Amino acid sequence: MRIILALVALTGLAACETAEGFGQDVSTLGNEITEESREAQ
Repeated sequence: MRIILALVALTGLAACETAEGFGQDVSTLGNEITEESREAQ
């Protein structure tokens, strides 16, 4: 699972070109982590 999250993070960071895009990528990654943790409980 950590490998998947790392790949998502790297893909998101590589895709963003502006500070706004970076913020959206971080937000999306945070949402993914939150959802994964809820499923694990």
